[in-house]
Amino acid sequence: MKPRVHNRAPFRLLILLVALTMLAAACSSSGDSGEGDGSGDTTTTAASSGGETTTTAASGGSETTTTAAEATGPKVLKVATTANITTWDPVKSFSTEALYLANIYEGLLRINPPDAAEQFTPLLAESWEASEDGLTWTFNLRSGVVFHDGAPMDAAAVKASIDAVKERGGAGFIWAPVDSIEVVDGLTVQFNLSYSAPMELIAGSTYGAWIVSPNALEAAAADDTYFETGVEAGTGPWVLESYTPDTEILLTQFTEYWGGWDGERSDKVLLSIVPEAVQQQQMLEGGQVDLATRLPLEATAEFADRDGYTVVNETSWFNYLAYFNTLRPPLDNPKVRQALSMAIPYDDVIAVGPLGLATQARGPVPKGVWPYSESTPQYTQDLEAARTLLEEAGLADGFSLRLTYAAENEIEGRFAPVLQAAFAEIGVDLQVEAIGFGQQWEEAKSDPANAQDMFVVLYWPTYADAGTDNLWSLFRSSEAPFFNLSYWNNPTYDKLIDDAGALTVTDPDESFRLYGEAQTLLVDEAPGVFFFDADAVYVVPDHVSGFDYNMNYPFSLFFYPMTAG
Repeated sequence: MKPRVHNRAPFRLLILLVALTMLAAACSSSGDSGEGDGSGDTTTTAASSGGETTTTAASGGSETTTTAAEATGPKVLKVATTANITTWDPVKSFSTEALYLANIYEGLLRINPPDAAEQFTPLLAESWEASEDGLTWTFNLRSGVVFHDGAPMDAAAVKASIDAVKERGGAGFIWAPVDSIEVVDGLTVQFNLSYSAPMELIAGSTYGAWIVSPNALEAAAADDTYFETGVEAGTGPWVLESYTPDTEILLTQFTEYWGGWDGERSDKVLLSIVPEAVQQQQMLEGGQVDLATRLPLEATAEFADRDGYTVVNETSWFNYLAYFNTLRPPLDNPKVRQALSMAIPYDDVIAVGPLGLATQARGPVPKGVWPYSESTPQYTQDLEAARTLLEEAGLADGFSLRLTYAAENEIEGRFAPVLQAAFAEIGVDLQVEAIGFGQQWEEAKSDPANAQDMFVVLYWPTYADAGTDNLWSLFRSSEAPFFNLSYWNNPTYDKLIDDAGALTVTDPDESFRLYGEAQTLLVDEAPGVFFFDADAVYVVPDHVSGFDYNMNYPFSLFFYPMTAG
């Protein structure tokens, strides 16, 4: 099997950094008009409510001013969110702007929630098929689809989009199995793989799988800042009407959307960027917004007992763990790592950190994502067994460790003292330090031998395959530290996940078995400690219809079916 090359760009760090803040309370959902040809610069400003809204369009050489009173006619869905913009470039994007981009752009298909009747929803591809060996995938595209700039969506556009992602995409690594892309005809595109891979899952990824107008791709290739004024060129139901940095985004219907606009639909979606959870709660309760994507965790129980609201609590992809630095004593000894794993009161960690809104993890694969298995073992607190293991390791007198967690993440800040107290019970002095995630990352990457002893991490798969992502990225060995910041090197584990990844399509049962062996080995060797999978929690007012959480898109809400009555 050809080795996977995961070339994550700095956007992965940005997405983690922003998400650590967003997930302090449950899980977040999270220019020129996209109706034009995408040329020229645009500066836009829009007020969220009341007063005067001014929109200035520079690209056409004219200036227009509209007041809020003139915008009272359309049916507007108002949303408070924490999601800011790191880039408007759909190719580079690997951060929380996915909340907006997933409504402007589309992929070939969408992965449905685990309880759905069908696994996939066709989007830009009406159908697809794979060869028996899983090396050739053919997608038959939907006819008559146009981009917001008027260009036709066809096989050449699909090829150009994926080629661009492979070359410079923030999530370009997901296309590593693809050796070449062929335009068979105007509405047929063929992916030729160097090793079998689940292309349905890859093509349904949030990041790195959006299809973009060739006109915009050409412009961005000549000017890498092309998108950053708020230019967009997707096929999705919404176009970007205006963008005020750090303040708000206004989306409006793309009237030529292939899915149509029958039934109850919002005319516009106004998204206010509000970092503070308490302020979002106040806006929701005061009727300033119809939906808030981040509320204080403490508030969710209150809303559950109030008329007019429904609390949606679903399994999510967000997995909390901590790396052990296995390069130096005493954490180079598996018995010590096992003892520390046994010392942790997991129920208390869950009760204090996410306030009970989580379930204990089974390794680094979140529940509901391939290849999660209920057979993967878990540690439970057993202080006596932990002390025995430390005694066998010659450490009955105790030792000190340094743990770092992201200062931006309130959940980690709440449960870190629980670990400190538990370790003290077995004679281990745990020094807890809150530092910025970027600083943690830099320390762990630049000087592994002297890096922190424990590094708390929040992680989730990029697409619906935690075998080729979580299990590979987090714990497979590599010559230089990539994302395996435990620095653990186990050839048996490496071979198991490599072999399993090569069989995902052609022999999924055997793939699942091998992944199961790998996960059991991982938990037993304990290069990390696995805390919990956080729940996704939303409070939905009764006047909002069409809300549908999809765990496969952790930073996206799809506004197309939603309306506020």
